[in-house]
Amino acid sequence: MKTLLLLGGTADARRITKALTEMSAETGTPLRIIYSIAGLVRMPDVPCEVISGGFTQFGGLETYVKAQSVDAILDVTHPFAETMSSHAVVVAKLCGIPCWRFHRPVWQRQTGDRWRLFDCWQSLIPALADKHAVLLTAGQLTQSSMDQLVAQSLCVRGGQRLVLRTAVPPKVELPDTVQWIKAIGPFKQADEHALLEQYGIDALVTKNSGGAATEAKLHAARALGIDVYMLQRPDLPPADKQFSETAEGVEVIKGWLRR
Repeated sequence: MKTLLLLGGTADARRITKALTEMSAETGTPLRIIYSIAGLVRMPDVPCEVISGGFTQFGGLETYVKAQSVDAILDVTHPFAETMSSHAVVVAKLCGIPCWRFHRPVWQRQTGDRWRLFDCWQSLIPALADKHAVLLTAGQLTQSSMDQLVAQSLCVRGGQRLVLRTAVPPKVELPDTVQWIKAIGPFKQADEHALLEQYGIDALVTKNSGGAATEAKLHAARALGIDVYMLQRPDLPPADKQFSETAEGVEVIKGWLRR
């Protein structure tokens, strides 16, 4: 029986895990799936082994792969999980096993969108200097980025409101001037529309994560004519194969199991 280490934590990962389990049962091809998750938001309901909390507890990813006799790695982490995705490729090469990557397609600009694209926070933050109410929906920020945002907000004529929305409590210290909202997708467009209006948002900050779960904010921003400040995905070392559709991923692994 082959062992597949699936680096999860996304809705895509849960769907692929279910599809692989069903494929294994239908074809009669045994497959052991180990689903890894950081465990920061919620534990997944998946039909396989689950490990939570990262690989440091096991001595690191390479040590874990060898100890569990992992035959392949499937990276279905968040498109911005740069450290984990890069490390997975390195470890797979060291262990002589394949590393595949699933990343959902990026969001595409539509008619009426007011997008501004950025490669990093260092270039994005100064571009917000003329805005009066900013909604930050780009996950966890570093303390330095938050400090820079707060310092800049105090210099905006008339003041600048900062609203941070994350699925789990911020890892950084927030001053009283920053409003924090805890929320987990998927989100509805009507709710996103109401949120943008409630706080008088004139700038929406997001990562180009792709997927439907958090796309509603883009539709709401388009309808309201709000500027969107979009962080582009990081460049990652190439995996052995990369795909963006569940069916394609299942076929890749099905072919691998037949070898």
